[in-house]
This record gives sequence, structure tokens and C-alpha cells, in this order.
Amino acid sequence: MTDDPYTTSRTARTSNSVSGQARIGHLVQADSIESLTVHQGAPLPPIPRQLRPEVAHFVDREGEQERFARSVRARRGAEGRPLVVAVSGLSGVGKTTLGFRLARAFADASDDAGHGCGALYVDLDPLRHDGVVEPADALAELLGPLGIAPEWLGATQEARAKQYWERTHGTRLVVVVDNARYGAEVEPLLPASGDSVVIVASQGRLYDLDDADAVELPLRPLPQPDAVRLLGAIAGAARLAGEPEAVAALASLCDGLPAALRVAAGRVRRHRRRPVSRLVAEFGAELREKGVPVVEAVWDAAYRDLSERACGLYELLGAFGVPVPLAALPSEDAEDAVEELEEAGLVDVRDERLTMHALVRAHAERRARDRDPARVRAACTRLVRWYLRQAQHADRVAAGARLVLGAPEPPLPDLADVELADSGAAYAWLESERHALLRCVHLAYADGLDDVAWALCEPLWTHHLDRPRHADTVAAFRTGLAAARRAEHLAATVRLRCQLARPLWETGAFDEAARELDAAVAAAVLLPTTPDGRKLAASAREFRGRLQAERGAWEAALPDYEAARAVHEEIGNAYGVMLLTYQLGRAEAHLGHRDRARDLLEQAHAEARRLGRDRMTARTALALGQVLEQSEEPARAGELYASALASARARGSAFEEARVLDALARLARTTADAAAADAYEASAAALRVRYGAAGS
Repeated sequence: MTDDPYTTSRTARTSNSVSGQARIGHLVQADSIESLTVHQGAPLPPIPRQLRPEVAHFVDREGEQERFARSVRARRGAEGRPLVVAVSGLSGVGKTTLGFRLARAFADASDDAGHGCGALYVDLDPLRHDGVVEPADALAELLGPLGIAPEWLGATQEARAKQYWERTHGTRLVVVVDNARYGAEVEPLLPASGDSVVIVASQGRLYDLDDADAVELPLRPLPQPDAVRLLGAIAGAARLAGEPEAVAALASLCDGLPAALRVAAGRVRRHRRRPVSRLVAEFGAELREKGVPVVEAVWDAAYRDLSERACGLYELLGAFGVPVPLAALPSEDAEDAVEELEEAGLVDVRDERLTMHALVRAHAERRARDRDPARVRAACTRLVRWYLRQAQHADRVAAGARLVLGAPEPPLPDLADVELADSGAAYAWLESERHALLRCVHLAYADGLDDVAWALCEPLWTHHLDRPRHADTVAAFRTGLAAARRAEHLAATVRLRCQLARPLWETGAFDEAARELDAAVAAAVLLPTTPDGRKLAASAREFRGRLQAERGAWEAALPDYEAARAVHEEIGNAYGVMLLTYQLGRAEAHLGHRDRARDLLEQAHAEARRLGRDRMTARTALALGQVLEQSEEPARAGELYASALASARARGSAFEEARVLDALARLARTTADAAAADAYEASAAALRVRYGAAGS
């Protein structure tokens, strides 16, 4: 977790000494340390409990619940592998609903026994690209609630798996994995606790699940009596009491699928004066005349009852494909339409956004495609453009002023902008809306809105730097790059090749990253010779140098770093000059050229201070201190480390704080200050335990 010390020879001594009691909050002194700051580590975050609220009406499944309870009792006190419960069945049969009910029962029973129990949830469908889930992204979904800060998140699947095992070892957890297709998708998500339970929902049996002891709970449609009970619970028993035969026929038409029964019951409740037998006749006519599947007739009947405004919203939700926030809908039009869809049982409102069952969404998408595609396309475009405007706003608030290529999206009539008070709120918005933003990239590209597709990648880049999800980023940026190339937007093409390269090299795809960066550098020579064009060309060279550095090819990184710095000098970009001077200094240090490294890092550090760049001032101080430490100037190295430590703490960057503490501990060891070294190492270790660094 630390920068390399460049060499291993350390012979110099300083007058550092420790006296008095170690305590919190005292700044390190370069020559004499009267007391030390020792972080005991903030308390671990509270155990997450990501359980969806109980559905209003639930019937049957007593046998499955009892079998689950017996399996849990039989495994109590087990060690090693957690209990895996595989709930399978047709879409709409209630797998996820039962999964959450079982999870809640397990968690509540644990609480009654006096043991805390956490609950985690991950839906694999939004993480699926070309039918495949990247385990590293699924692990990121689980690690965030477990208190792993973004900067501590491992870059690879292996690193994240270690973090997950460390965080879950010895805990009591229930993990709900929704929409799994293969056992191989589930295996990396098992917590390292035999006292935990993993509940997996899938349409088919997971034959490749590597667990002979897994409890399989295949769900069948509800039997007739239970289907009738569910209809009565939702529509009202009094409403159905006079027509038992019609109610039974309605239950049969719904094939015992709870998702269909809820919509049918909503229609019964909505038409209070219409006999149930008439509704059944309408469903039957749909089946006879159009030959549609029975359940499809339920959706169609509910759809025909909608007002024109509600139809439009229903079709939009189907075409958009992911939950839509209420804030993205025109306020006057939305309230009545949302209420109508809720009453019909077609949507749920959760966390201020509209969600649909997968079966209902598929029906809505078919209606959007068949009835008025042009209208739905216009509504989708409006929604995509609203998202672009909000994302650009979040990008400005989160990242501050920087080179932006996409044209600002103008405000949309009747739609308010999201209020973002500070960078924290902006980053949180990008995280909460990332699935929608990713969907927008692909929708915009499919609709030929190339400038929108690639422009959306600019705020997604800011999000990736804060919350890396590599598979998501690669998929979106490949689409954005295709859009930029199709639009023949040279600058966007260069930038997206560079930005695509980073998640590629972070996941070890160095050769593919190199191809993208070579193409970016080659294309950059065609950019206009404006300051922005030249800055972008310099950025491409810097990215290629970074790739070489990531590969450990420091000598190969130098020409690109030097070329990029020369461009920044010519256009008067002081920050760019400082940054590339720092990169050059690090490269020279890794190559063992201490004098050259010292000169460069002295320049970078002085310039970072002059520019008021706190983070870069701290980073250059750390790098320069490491060179000075090897050049037998430990006293000044200690001063630089002390300033970097103070900066990291002032900015609340625990990740950088741990790196500086490592450097201070190393320096103390060279001066035989064992007490100081122990204190620094203990403080760094406490931070790593708190924030979940693998191997802590």
C-alpha cells in the first residue's frame, strides 16, 4: 500500500526520540518527538441491513419457509462455508419476495438471540454485460455497505475478494443474490463465515453451483386456493365474496403467478362496480381472439384501462429499462399518471423512483415498440437529455473546473434540476444514478445521438475515479468511443481512448490499453493547435507514460512524460507542468537517479505549494521525502512526511494518511526509534482495519 522506497540502503541516523505517552492528535516533529499520534481506528461501520420492506400481502410458501428454518437450525454454529439456499422458478412466481422474507426471518432470529446480523443485497441483472457478470463489480456492490471507502477498494477481483473475506470473516450475515444465471456468478460472493446464509434467486436451477449441500427451493405457481386468497387480500374479500366462481376463474387465468395476480387484483379494485365475471370474460376474449398467452392478457387488460398520459409513462418505463426517479418526470403530468399506474399494480414507488417487475417491464417494452414508437422515442430522448444535464451539473460540482468537451445541455421545460449542495452530494448522485447513466449511453448511441452518448462519458469518468466499477466503465466507454468515432469528433475520440485505457490497465488488460493509447497519441497529432487541443494531446502522452509506469517500465515512461511536460510549458499550463514534473521525478527515483529525481520533485513540490494544490503538495512531499531519505537527509524527509501527514488528516484522506505513516515508520526504523516505528505502524494498521484494506 506504499510507494516503493526506490532502494534498500539506509545508513543515516537522526536525533528522533520518543518520550512521554503516545496520544491522539499530536503532530509529528522532525527532530524530537515528545508524543506520537496513534490512531486506534474509528469504530467499524454499523452492520448493514439491506432488506426490502415486506410486501403488503403474502400467501403460501409455508413449506419452503419451514424447510429453510430447519436447514438453518441444522447448520447453527457451522464453520467454513455458509449455507446456500437456491430459490428458483418462473419469472413472476415470487422468488425475490420469498428470498427477502427468508432473509428477514434469519436476520430477526439472530437479533432475538442477541447476535447482530447484517443483510446484504445485490441484483446481478444491472451488472450484466453481454450476458456476463464481472465478479469484481458485484463484489464492489457488497463492499460499499461493509464500509470499504472508494479509495481503498481493490482494483482486481482477487483484491476485492480478499477484502470481502476479511470483512465477512466471523460475522453473521444473510446475503441475497438476485437474478443469478450461473453458479459461477454466486461463488465469489459467498461470505467467509459458516454462520451466514446466502439466498440466491434464479429462474433455472444452478447446476454448476459448487455446493452439494445447497438447499434447493424450487417455486411453483401458487395453488388455486392460495391464488384466490392473494386476490382477496389485495382486492378486498368483500369485493369478491359474491362471485366465487369468477374469482376462481380469474386466479386460473393468472396461472398462479403472484406478479399477475397483483395486477389483476388491482384492476378488480379499480373497477369497483364492474362484476368480476365481466373482467374474466374480457381476459378470455383476449386469449381467444388474439391468441396471446394468458398472463399477457392480464397485462393487456390493465394497459387498456390506462389514460393516455399513464400509457405514455408506462411505455417510457418499459423502453428506458431501469427505474426512473420521480424528479425526472414533469411534475404536473406525473402525479396522476404515477398514481394510476400504482393503483393498477403496474409500478411500485421505492426511494422516490418508479420500479416495475421484470414481467411487467417486458410487457411495457413490447407496448412501447408496437403502439407508437416515435412518441416513446421522443420521451426517451427527453429523459436521456435530462440525465445528461444533471450529470454535467454533478460533474462540475464534484470535479470542479476542468477541460470539458461536451456542449452544456440546456434546461428542459417543466423539469427542475437536481439540487446538489456540495461535492459529496454530487458524487452520491452519480453513484445512485449510475445504472440509469450507463443505460443512457447505450440508448443514445442506439438512437444515433452520438454527441449525447460520448458526452455522458465525461461525468461517468468522474464517477469511475471515485467509485470504480470496471466492467461498467469499459462497456460504457467502448460505446462512447464508438459514438465519438461515428460522429467524427476527433477530440472526444482521443479522450475516450485514454479514459478507456485506464480501467483496462487497472484490470490487467495492458496490451489492449496500449493499443488504445497508441491510437490516441497517433490521432492527437491531428488536433487543432489551440491550447485545449494541445492540452489534450499532452494528456494522451501522459496517459501512455502512466501505462508504462503501471507496467513497471519506468524508462519507457520518460519520453512521454517529457513530451507532455514540454507541451504544458509551451501553452502556459502551470498545473500540467507541475504534474508531469512530479511524474518524471517518480520515474527517475524508481530508476535510481536520485539527484535528477530530487531536482524534479523539489520543483514539483514548490510549484504545488505555489498553486495552492493541497493534495499534490502532500503527494510531492511524500515522494521527495522518500528520495531524501535515501540520500541521507532523514531530518528533512521527516519534515516533509510530517507536512504530508497533516495535510492528509486535514483533508480526511485516510488512504494517504496510511501511506505517510508507513513512510514515517520506515524512517523511524532507520534511526533505531523502535517505539516511534511501532506507533506509526499501529496507527497505519488501525486505519487499514477500519477501511478494509486487504492483507491488513
